[in-house]
Amino acid sequence: MSFSISGKTAIVTGAASGIGLAIGKQFADAGANVMFADTQEAQLVAELGEQADESNIRYFAGDLRERLTIANLLSATIDAFDDIDILVNGARQVVATDALDAQDETLDQLLNQSLLPTVRLSQQVARRMIKQGEERGSDSPLGSIINLSSIAARRTHPDLMAYSVASAALDQATRSLAVALAPYRIRVNSIAFGSVMSASMRDTLKENRSFRQDIEAHTPLGRVASPTELTETAQYLASDASGFMTGQVVTLDGGRTLLDPVSAPMH
Repeated sequence: MSFSISGKTAIVTGAASGIGLAIGKQFADAGANVMFADTQEAQLVAELGEQADESNIRYFAGDLRERLTIANLLSATIDAFDDIDILVNGARQVVATDALDAQDETLDQLLNQSLLPTVRLSQQVARRMIKQGEERGSDSPLGSIINLSSIAARRTHPDLMAYSVASAALDQATRSLAVALAPYRIRVNSIAFGSVMSASMRDTLKENRSFRQDIEAHTPLGRVASPTELTETAQYLASDASGFMTGQVVTLDGGRTLLDPVSAPMH
């Protein structure tokens, strides 16, 4: 079975840059209708301005911490494409934390900016998918929700406590939503990845060559993943080829989690 998503409609958040942008473009190239969503309107315009309003590409700028913004995103997607079949929750931040600083608000920040919007958007998209299923009256799969997580959820790094906790919470939300939505034929999975050669990662490695050596030394496959390796995994999870997979955290890390040095980088 191919990983076809042609004709399906996807919302991808965190889609103005990096991995979210790469996934959105991969989906569009594969024939899906894609709503690219992000807080950064200028970046969305810069990346998609010439393509937006073509047959299968639109963009939406807004703060998904606001419930009204989530409702507006759904309305904009339905107005443009009628249905919603795929959701990729790609908005994520890596922020250093001082685990001993009682005044550090990084955990609040990551939970409010990444975890809670992911859960709330997933709930609203799932309700729309269920409604679509009632209208269609068929037994075919209703939709796929994909969360972008991190191997930090299973690792301990002294400077990334908040990021690790938020990632672990996201993995548990994935499992909980998968069980709750399974009766409605909606699948929920996540991709926990290590180092991927996004634009920001490329800039970081240029500034700090020893960081790349550190990553490669702690990765059995000895390299950083290409964005394509992650986007194709996302397309697999979005397609009917993964139709019997739900509640899974798919690890894409070149074997990094098979090793255990506490100081090894996880992103």
